[in-house]
Amino acid sequence: MGLFVKEVILKATGAEDIFLAETIQSLWSGYGSLDRYGLIGGTGGSVIVKHVRLPKQAQHPRGWNTDKSHLRKLRSYEVESRWYQDWAHRCGEDCRVPKTLALQQQEGEFVIMLEDLDASGYPARKSTVSMVEINACLTWLANFHATFMEENPVGLWEVGTYWHLDTRPDEFAVMEEGELKQAASMLDNALSKAPFQTIVHGDAKLANFCFSSDGAEVAAVDFQYVGGGCGMKDVAYFIGSCLDEDECEQMEAELLDIYFGALKKALLIYYPSIDSLQVEQAWRPLYSVAWTDFYRFLKGWSPNHWKIHSYSERLAQQVVKSLML
Repeated sequence: MGLFVKEVILKATGAEDIFLAETIQSLWSGYGSLDRYGLIGGTGGSVIVKHVRLPKQAQHPRGWNTDKSHLRKLRSYEVESRWYQDWAHRCGEDCRVPKTLALQQQEGEFVIMLEDLDASGYPARKSTVSMVEINACLTWLANFHATFMEENPVGLWEVGTYWHLDTRPDEFAVMEEGELKQAASMLDNALSKAPFQTIVHGDAKLANFCFSSDGAEVAAVDFQYVGGGCGMKDVAYFIGSCLDEDECEQMEAELLDIYFGALKKALLIYYPSIDSLQVEQAWRPLYSVAWTDFYRFLKGWSPNHWKIHSYSERLAQQVVKSLML
């Protein structure tokens, strides 16, 4: 452990000493680590530290080692720090996020110190899900989107998600020519100009949700790509992260019903002046657009990715045809 990290933890917690309990994971492309530290003395317990150390030479698993890639990642850690500093406290129990304990930065390093969600009742991680867990995540997303409906994402990405067209010119450039590539800006405009813009998580995959033991309660982590956008981007990306193509097709209407039912309840609490039916009428048709927008990114970023399947292809063909009419 570095001296900088130790000083940040000791100052924020009042502990007498700390120890590295475990490294949860390395950060993408060799940019640091996510660690759990145990506290000795003081109140005891544990904390989570996202320690970003900017590498001299990044090692991207798919070969995307460019200046653009580095600057995007650097910006993503700045955004995540701003999220935890300025925005995270507004999330209630219905869209639970870890409490911010300390934020520090020095040249080439970021330290984001957070509540340990394992110790706060969210110890489970899932690689497969039942309807209980899916319902919990869609309800979390609905409450998150309702909380930040029509907010200006100051300090965050102007347009959230890591696959946004303007921040991915390299991947777009290598896409094979065709109607999907030609429609890229139309897909982007349909989502970015949609009514009722909110703040999206931006990387709402199953791996970024922490579950209660029974799976009925959930909290979310990893806010590097949080920013403005249509809520369907999170919903489509989440569903695609945990269901196979047959399940995605068969359950699409049911899952959207769950999400919009939860959104209606959440808007009554957070923004009763906004008509939830109008939001649903504007957003539901954009689910397939959001799905196609991510599919467009995959076709350039990783053409052999497992999410490139017949359901995505059929949806994309329908969407592109309707946009080009």
